[in-house]
Amino acid sequence: MTRFSLGIWGNTVREMADLAVQAEAAGFETIWAHELHRSPIVPITVAASQTSRIGLGTGVQLAFTRSPLVMALTALDLDELSGGRFKLGLGTGVKRLNESWHGVNFGSPVKHLRETVEAIQTLVSGAHLGKPISYPGEYYNLDVRGFRRPWAPVRDIVPIYLAAVGPRMSRLAGSHGDGWIGHELNSRKWVEDVILPNIASGLRESGRDRRRFDVVLTVCCAVNESRQKAIRQAAGSVAFYATVRTYHEFFASSGFGDEATRIGQLFREGNTEAMLEAVPEEMVHTFAVAGTAAEVRSRLKDLADLGDELHLSPPHTFLSGEEITGNLQSIIALVDGWS
Repeated sequence: MTRFSLGIWGNTVREMADLAVQAEAAGFETIWAHELHRSPIVPITVAASQTSRIGLGTGVQLAFTRSPLVMALTALDLDELSGGRFKLGLGTGVKRLNESWHGVNFGSPVKHLRETVEAIQTLVSGAHLGKPISYPGEYYNLDVRGFRRPWAPVRDIVPIYLAAVGPRMSRLAGSHGDGWIGHELNSRKWVEDVILPNIASGLRESGRDRRRFDVVLTVCCAVNESRQKAIRQAAGSVAFYATVRTYHEFFASSGFGDEATRIGQLFREGNTEAMLEAVPEEMVHTFAVAGTAAEVRSRLKDLADLGDELHLSPPHTFLSGEEITGNLQSIIALVDGWS
């Protein structure tokens, strides 16, 4: 049976909590709150108080913009509030986002994220013991003394999922994470050729069992009675990421390098309308799932073998809040009627 999770957005935090309740009733496995226009922590906190079964995750939270101690304590709090349902999803973001927007050091992202995960795991497992906690690293040199969290954790570990697009980060997810969260855009070729082999390498390096690792394939998903409207909605997300040079190899690997270059040029010229029109339908279908409910259902069935869970995320770039919410409602209805 296919496991589904949902990337929640909302015009208000309350709306996001209501969508979480609907997702739980429809049989979703997990909801993921993303960090960009909101902190993911507040929606997850509210959703935890309104639900009882569904998993709750940050999908994803920026890894370098908070200290490991803050992230560890937040994870422990949310795991307690939810009764052991929380998943800490972390991603690096890109260099400019970290350094220009948040004023934090990006450094070597793979090594930086590895240290972040190790430091959080050390703090989560030891915060309640009252013993000195140390983590000597390049990015974090922690020496915690005279501190004891006076409550035992709900679980021995809080699972950490790592977002990864490239080979080195995918290998890190396999060696240090409890799961992998895919990027909003994915192609079958990229997942099969790059992501899964490197996760397997990371698992081998760490001597861990694939059956204890969760592969969460994120799918940019647009559902609409109008097939063309759904495709155009998804095209906005494709166009947005095509403007980021970091993702050029990702697009080029599936034969869309020239299109990505052209979209980037139009973006720098400030021509948003032409940028969206420069996304051909084939490019949308390669990196997203868009169409009528029947078409989306068929495509999702074809993708189910790539992961343990399909994380359905509505497109959000260049769309109104009402359009995003409408897509979420359509996705929930699709899964609610799944058989």
